[in-house]
Amino acid sequence: MTGQDPMAAVQIDTSRPHPARMYDWYLGGKDNYPVDEEMGRQMLALDPRVPVMARVNRAFMHRATRWLAQQGVRQFLDVGTGIPTEPNLHQIAQGVAPEARVVYCDNDPIVLAHAAALLRGTDEGATEYLQADVRDPAAILAGAKQVLDMGRPVALSLVALLHFVSDEDGAHDLVARLLSELPSGSYLVMTHATADFTPEESAAAIEKLKAAGVTLALRSREEFSRFFTGLELVDPGVEIVHKWHPELGDPVPGQDDGVIPGYGAVARKA
Repeated sequence: MTGQDPMAAVQIDTSRPHPARMYDWYLGGKDNYPVDEEMGRQMLALDPRVPVMARVNRAFMHRATRWLAQQGVRQFLDVGTGIPTEPNLHQIAQGVAPEARVVYCDNDPIVLAHAAALLRGTDEGATEYLQADVRDPAAILAGAKQVLDMGRPVALSLVALLHFVSDEDGAHDLVARLLSELPSGSYLVMTHATADFTPEESAAAIEKLKAAGVTLALRSREEFSRFFTGLELVDPGVEIVHKWHPELGDPVPGQDDGVIPGYGAVARKA
């Protein structure tokens, strides 16, 4: 990417919304298109707290990364990273441990176009970007191995991602495959939207996104918990996203205005 316009070779599909760009719009970013804003506004009409949910997920990532770095984790694999916002995962991790190594992964070309913003880590550590889809765990692992030492613990971050992958597409198998090559002492970090608290609004959101070509697989607390089978959940276990170790970060304005319909958890691989 050095010396080249990162947008030059990027082919971006603006005919349908993309979750990463919608997420960017919710966060107030400018790296999105009218199709993303239009779908975003439809989601807001169903539940005006959607931007708060996006910020709550981002804040969870900050807290979980900070906690992991404090526990001695020095390697991070962030799949479905989305369009860069600051502070990003590498800034949190390297703020605690400058030698931390971070690999970001996303499948939207616009994220690749902005990857230069991700690659400004510390001299002591490493910060790299990989363009790949979560549905291709072999490619993700192959790319990650170029940067990360698979003999040392890795924190696998899947924040606000798996609710875009259905059981029919093998969501649980994908997580298991990604974890399979991570050593003992590694961690799984996840958040996930749910319909447990807003069934009617959620059903309408699923249909609107389906019509636009976007899968939304909302899972219950029990279904989300299945992703952690065989792992050791970190206290307090599966929790409403903003209630997971709130002392590790600042509260998001609006997070206490009703239940935020999503779960988060961190678990260790024995």
